[in-house]
Amino acid sequence: MTTLEVAKEHLPAEVSQEEIEARMKGGATPMMAQFMALKERHPDYLLFYRMGDFYELFFQDAVSAAQALQITLTKRGHHNGEDIPMCGVPVKAYESYLPKLVEKGFKVALCEQMEDPAEAKKRGSKSVVKRDVVRLFTAGTITEDTLLDARTNNYLAAVAQSRSEMGVAWLDISTGAFYTQACVPALLPAVLARLNPGELLVSDKLLQAPEHFDTFNDFKSVLTPQPNSRFDSSNGTKRLEKLYGVKTLESFASFARGEISAAGALVDYVELTQKGKLPRLEIPRQLAQGASMEIDAATRRNLELSLTLSGQRKGSLLEVIDRTVSGAGARLLSTWLSSPLTDVGQIDQRLDGVQFFKEDLAAREDMREALKKCPDMERALSRITLGRGGPRDLAAIRDGLAASFELREKLITLTPAPILEQCASDLGNHGELVDKLARSLGEDLPLLARDGDFIAPGYAPELDELRGLRSESKRLISNLQARYAETVDIPTLKVKHNNVLGYFVEVTAKQSEKMPSEGEFIHRQTMKNVIRYTTVELSELEGKISSAGDRSLALETRLFEELISDVMMKADEIALAANSLARLDVLSALAQIAIECNYNRPVLSEDYAFDIQGGRHPVVEAALLTANESAFVANNCDLSQDQRLWLITGPNMAGKSTFLRQNALITIMAQMGGFVPADHAHIGVVDRLFSRVGAADDLARGRSTFMVEMVEAAAILNQSTERSLVILDEIGRGTATFDGLSIAWAVVEHLHELNKCRALFATHYHELTALTSKLGHLSCHSMKVKEWKGEVIFLHEVGGGAADRSYGIHVARLAGLPKAVIKRAEQVLETLEKGEQSSAVTKLADDLPLFAALAHEPEPIMVEAGPSEVEIALDDIQPDDMSPREALEALYRLKGLRD
Repeated sequence: MTTLEVAKEHLPAEVSQEEIEARMKGGATPMMAQFMALKERHPDYLLFYRMGDFYELFFQDAVSAAQALQITLTKRGHHNGEDIPMCGVPVKAYESYLPKLVEKGFKVALCEQMEDPAEAKKRGSKSVVKRDVVRLFTAGTITEDTLLDARTNNYLAAVAQSRSEMGVAWLDISTGAFYTQACVPALLPAVLARLNPGELLVSDKLLQAPEHFDTFNDFKSVLTPQPNSRFDSSNGTKRLEKLYGVKTLESFASFARGEISAAGALVDYVELTQKGKLPRLEIPRQLAQGASMEIDAATRRNLELSLTLSGQRKGSLLEVIDRTVSGAGARLLSTWLSSPLTDVGQIDQRLDGVQFFKEDLAAREDMREALKKCPDMERALSRITLGRGGPRDLAAIRDGLAASFELREKLITLTPAPILEQCASDLGNHGELVDKLARSLGEDLPLLARDGDFIAPGYAPELDELRGLRSESKRLISNLQARYAETVDIPTLKVKHNNVLGYFVEVTAKQSEKMPSEGEFIHRQTMKNVIRYTTVELSELEGKISSAGDRSLALETRLFEELISDVMMKADEIALAANSLARLDVLSALAQIAIECNYNRPVLSEDYAFDIQGGRHPVVEAALLTANESAFVANNCDLSQDQRLWLITGPNMAGKSTFLRQNALITIMAQMGGFVPADHAHIGVVDRLFSRVGAADDLARGRSTFMVEMVEAAAILNQSTERSLVILDEIGRGTATFDGLSIAWAVVEHLHELNKCRALFATHYHELTALTSKLGHLSCHSMKVKEWKGEVIFLHEVGGGAADRSYGIHVARLAGLPKAVIKRAEQVLETLEKGEQSSAVTKLADDLPLFAALAHEPEPIMVEAGPSEVEIALDDIQPDDMSPREALEALYRLKGLRD
């Protein structure tokens, strides 16, 4: 059984006349009976039902679409005694409406008229125009540029399970990229977080597995449940073997059963949504387990790699470092950033390419100028292979291949790094195809081939002859109009055309009296203000014009198909060239950002080294530069084996979180193959990166902030290895002080003794510094501050040793807490610091209510002068903003304070 046959087993059958007539017995009109039959076959889709120049929607589809698109909801006819809701969008503009529907989670079934309405009339009065769904639009299967972000991959992913192992497959239908990966269940959330799929296929059986509830809940907005039968590994093998024309998949990779199941389900789904058509899909590339640094969803969110916490691209690491000049390059950069490598050799190859472009200014500038002219060949090629390509897509292939030739010629004259030599080889030589496309395509190209007039003059003599005949016929029409006007002595006589009457002679009603009642002019139509005629000569000329136009379009269509065929024969080579252009864009862009921001080449090794000198946070540094503020304060971080666990203390706002994040980001940038914001960086490759920074709840799952903190901490302690990098900030702060201290204490010991990973642990629990005497690889560091004239200055520097205090009350003052609260907090702190905490707290409790005590007890005489309670209260009064009553009440309060 072929792949297409397997897919067609699931395709709904064409709606028959018998089915329509059966529904008509229930009271439906023929057209509505056809709509309901098609809708029944696609229950989960909004049915765009073609009626002339509009796609109409009915019943609940219309209600949902009208609300989502903010268009008018009308009605058409009745069914079961009730009005039928209806709304519609123009056929020519439907693509502008689709993004809103897809973004809001809708799927759309596009139903076209499959015959001329005249043909339906021949079958009888109750016959309706044949219609069928020709395409299904889902979030993961769109290919149109108007529906896609040019700088982001749109992955369709699938997950399958085989015994104790998960299989994940993903593809981008708009580019043909196709990948698989096997992983243990614990790694599945990290894999899906890395992909961030636009649509995720999961079997209904797997969705019921309790151990995966939380994982799939995070992706519920993009989930598309599928029957478990579509994840059969045997059928998946047959689909893939047929697709690639091989007897076995072993020549590609040793795929696990779960990978085969997921990949087969993807191919099946693409064929179903594309109604039997398949784009060019690359041979599935297997991503080996451990080949890239695994970063779970919480860490990606905390580090704001591709999106900020608010969901915006602006302000993310990707936005700050992106200097690519093409859509394909931007997509590849995003892929590199989301999947940092763990193979030192591959990382160094990328770094060699970046270094070449950083050192060779002329090569870098030439490369970037040439790349700016490159269209998106990847997506143009995908549309062509799906049968949706137009003349502009052919032009994109032409211009992209022409640019690739220019770049190849420049690269082979240089002595670049091996990765660039490979890029030059992959660019290939496509001179013959480029020449043919250049000669055949005109300058002003339409979007669709059916619009015609896209073949260049001189390419096809027969076409030029037909066009000449068409142009000559138009000149003859003009001459005929002049002769008729002179014959009947009506200067305003016009020869016009419309799709109903064809060509006709038109005069005003007042002038119609001059028209002869018999002879050459034959009456056709009387309107309110004009009367229309035809002639035998005009009809014959119309036939010639129509014939020339039809023959011209038919010939252009045939020439277009020939050009498409030429491109399809070179599809793999074109895709390789397109990928090479994207790699060159990324490498030169990483060199560009390195020059602009003074980034340096990192050293990667297989050991456990971690030494960053003069490290900076790339996003914060860029923000400071944009705001023209002071320069970023660089810091060192040495997690060598004798001090692989840093305990960092110090006040809030001093830069602890920034310091933690910057070291994680530098690691990611280094392992993606880019230069880093540091004077020097030597990093032993990190297999997994964990970050527990910031506080947030998860009310949808019934989790408090502390519960989220503990879940994330548990994942870190259960999954991190000696090769991992762990970033922890304020573990234990979400609960009671002694509980939190106990948890933080135990976590530090576990990281040190069992995980043995490189870690940065920031805390306000100064008691933890006592662990340095017990844990040999623990090192204490703190954020430096300076006190001057009663003020605290944050230096944003990391130094050795522990902080003596947290300066929390100072931060509270900066935040604008009332002065009375600040003063009372200082008194409480002084009491707590002087004695045993438990007895001090008891004494403070006896003093409650706290502010009543402040109001009625005289201020003690202190050596250090400070504002009195009356002065504090006066400072809070704004006389100009007070009503007379408020002013009187303020006076009473002041008098009470004095008494």
